[in-house]
Amino acid sequence: MEKEQIRPQDSEYAVEMLHITKRFPGIIANDDITLQLRKGEIHALLGENGAGKSTLMSVLFGLYQPEEGIIKINGKEVKISDPNDANDLGIGMVHQHFKLVECFTVLDNIILGVEPVGKAGILHKAEARKRVLKLSEKYGLQVNPDAKISDITVGMQQRTEILKMLYRDNDILIFDEPTAVLTPQEIEELMQIMRNLAAEGKSILFISHKLAEIMAVADRCSVLRKGKYIGTVNTKDVTMEDLSAMMVGRNVNFHVEKKPQKLGDVILKVENMTVASHMHKNNAVKNVSFEVRAGEIVCIAGIDGNGQTEFVYGLTGLEPLAGGKITLLGKDITKMPIRRRSVMGMSHIPEDRHKHGLVLDYSLEYNIVLQRYFEPQFNKNEFLRRKNIRAYADQLIEQYDIRSGQGAITSARSMSGGNQQKAIVAREIDRNPSLLVAVQPTRGLDVGAIEYIHKQIVAQRDAGKAVLLVSLEMDEVLDVSDRILVMYEGEIVGELDPKTTTPEEMGLYMAGAKRKEM
Repeated sequence: MEKEQIRPQDSEYAVEMLHITKRFPGIIANDDITLQLRKGEIHALLGENGAGKSTLMSVLFGLYQPEEGIIKINGKEVKISDPNDANDLGIGMVHQHFKLVECFTVLDNIILGVEPVGKAGILHKAEARKRVLKLSEKYGLQVNPDAKISDITVGMQQRTEILKMLYRDNDILIFDEPTAVLTPQEIEELMQIMRNLAAEGKSILFISHKLAEIMAVADRCSVLRKGKYIGTVNTKDVTMEDLSAMMVGRNVNFHVEKKPQKLGDVILKVENMTVASHMHKNNAVKNVSFEVRAGEIVCIAGIDGNGQTEFVYGLTGLEPLAGGKITLLGKDITKMPIRRRSVMGMSHIPEDRHKHGLVLDYSLEYNIVLQRYFEPQFNKNEFLRRKNIRAYADQLIEQYDIRSGQGAITSARSMSGGNQQKAIVAREIDRNPSLLVAVQPTRGLDVGAIEYIHKQIVAQRDAGKAVLLVSLEMDEVLDVSDRILVMYEGEIVGELDPKTTTPEEMGLYMAGAKRKEM
């Protein structure tokens, strides 16, 4: 596996980041990294959570200033002080955590900062709308330009981010974990969009943890580990195993090992659950009924936007039910507040880690005790027992390999997305729940972390807990679950056995082309 020699002076490159070093308190995020992007290529950037990938791209996009190193665009040295400079140089970025204004419409977000204004300062929205619809049709990025960001799925929010970039005619495109929130079909569409953009002469930097995607779409791949540059390889010359070993420094088991299941009592019973929709007058969830028993992992699978989000909101208490009943451990929890459900034994790894998983301006240690700060271990006479909180946080940080510059006192906002996710997973699993509701638990995690989280979920099942997994990842659904329920347009349309079903059969149920009476 030959590593390519770095050639600092070469005009074939659209971007050259030479010897970039970026430091934060307690951590060197980028340690003397050189990355070179050829014109018209798709170049993947691979690394573990916290390896420095997003930081390096934020340096290129002008969000951070490096302490050392230079950047060249098309062979010419440039200074990128902020994202406006980056845009002027033709650099666009789709961020891992979207930079969208929630109360604005899709159209307003796309044109924000480059609004088409007439002589009298009048906004020409009709022209912008036509252009956005034309772009969305050309690249297969279907969006509703009039929908508010707060009302649309994460998949559609991502399409909005990509359209924002295309609307600005950027030639150098940075995709930071673009597939983390997409369904298998949307991922395939995005891969095709990236190939089309590269064929048009655009140069793409693609940050991903998903080795299969890198192998499918990237021409070359550069690997970072713990802030250092490991090497650059041609994807056609290596295997997924080679890349994973470069990334984590060891071989990774891609298959989930599970013992035969031992079913116990019914832990969760959902009867005729109906949840209203914010998007339209129809209900988002319609008469859903099923049970989850102790010692099993039941997975709700489906294409994003088919009621899974609203179902989880109703189940966990984030939304009231329009009808139906939920029973946990034999008790009716239909109208119980979130705290009561939590104390009763329901843990929830949420879909949106920023909105429902973390208080971003709190420290890591306070986020870890968010649902337990009132327990005697962490609270005495209404005062927090800070030593105990610190010791507990340190224990979970070590156990789950949560990487942060300043340990327990690190602000959650400053951590990488993958490490934020690991903190939530650690907090929810360590509470020893009777029911673990895990929504996209491995979203944005690297292969080593995914392997660990899957082991933890299976360990919960083997310890006699009930696990309800909600996932958009076909491999995760088939590999981790004991039973699959497919949701389409708010209804359960099929119950499948992962041992006997195929991705193709599951895809038919997910697309609504096939259904069983439940």
